[in-house]
Amino acid sequence: MQTGHAAAPCAGLHMYEQINTIAGCAQPVRCRVRLHARIAPRFAHHPPNPLKPANDTLLRALLRQPTEYTPLWLMRQAGRYLPEYNATRKRAGSFLGLAKSPAYATEVTLQPIDRYPLDAAILFSDILTVPDAMGLGLYFADGEGPKFERPIRTEEDVAKLAAPDPELSLTYVLDGVREIRKALKGRIPLIGFSGSPFTLACYMVEGGGSDDFRKIKTMLYARPDLLHRILAVNARAVADYLNAQILAGAQAVMIFDTWGGSLADGAYQAFSLEYMRQVVSQLRREHDGVRIPSIVFTKGGGLWLEQIADTGCDAVGLDWTVNLGQARARIGSRCALQGNLDPMTLFGGDAAIRLEAARVLDTFGSPRRADGTWDGHVFNLGHGISQFTPPEAVTTLVDAVHSHSRRQRG
Repeated sequence: MQTGHAAAPCAGLHMYEQINTIAGCAQPVRCRVRLHARIAPRFAHHPPNPLKPANDTLLRALLRQPTEYTPLWLMRQAGRYLPEYNATRKRAGSFLGLAKSPAYATEVTLQPIDRYPLDAAILFSDILTVPDAMGLGLYFADGEGPKFERPIRTEEDVAKLAAPDPELSLTYVLDGVREIRKALKGRIPLIGFSGSPFTLACYMVEGGGSDDFRKIKTMLYARPDLLHRILAVNARAVADYLNAQILAGAQAVMIFDTWGGSLADGAYQAFSLEYMRQVVSQLRREHDGVRIPSIVFTKGGGLWLEQIADTGCDAVGLDWTVNLGQARARIGSRCALQGNLDPMTLFGGDAAIRLEAARVLDTFGSPRRADGTWDGHVFNLGHGISQFTPPEAVTTLVDAVHSHSRRQRG
């Protein structure tokens, strides 16, 4: 880990990039031109497989194009519920040893793909790689989850904060993307991801997870200017990070706004939604002539679906508290929907899994409209799969979703 907070966050940045970021510039044009100039040449020597996946059902659903069935992937699909994952993690020695090794990350990313006929792979990584690259010193305490050695609490801390160059500070992630694309051999698409600017800020200010978000909400109400400066840096960092993943080979990207739903109405729009909008507006919409869909997911964000759709994303993720049919009526003509089975359903046994999977699909309805146009639905859980989930439950779920959605289409 970095040993000093003062200089580490600025590693890999040109001087004017540091100055513009510290000044609170959300979208410094000169910095962005230089950064993309640095990212692009490396990937020019390592071009991803330009061919579309043999199974591109997920990409078509995200773009609201016709599909033969409803595609499915699961949040945390490469995780502790799989015995093969636990074996690999043991060999890696730690979670960070796993996440920071392109070889291990490739291995665990493919484990659920080799076990189940899922319709997408998602990069195995962690949302906190970005603040770790800023020099905050990520570590995992036994039984306590992720923590930072140097949280952002003071005006001086904020002034030192700068967006990292992903090509210099997050090379292991980008190498992992390339290796995973190669290992997939064009079977299914690869999803890249990042935490949202606000969700990253929660961990950065709290110093780890939190039950009440007291520290960041104190900053929000007492010094909103400081929080806005953190979020501006984070928005730039997230956009650069996702664009670097796209250049490395990610074929869709997702923003996880895990803690945006903890905000009050009004605060959500100002401190979470606005910065996700900035990120989406800076994303590469195409790469090598192919559209790159984007997904935005705010856990607890059912109140704000129309405003999330206004960010310009291609799909909106839903947690299990949202009625999927009502969400489709609200925004289905503007973007695809992703979700939203309660993860605990997977503990109910085969009959319950099939019943609830069919209920989710029927609530959305046939994606084909009466006028012949299509709405998009990607089946997923309403949040991450539990580490205690029986692996055979996922086998049942995948079969239930694929078979029932084919019958829906007649």
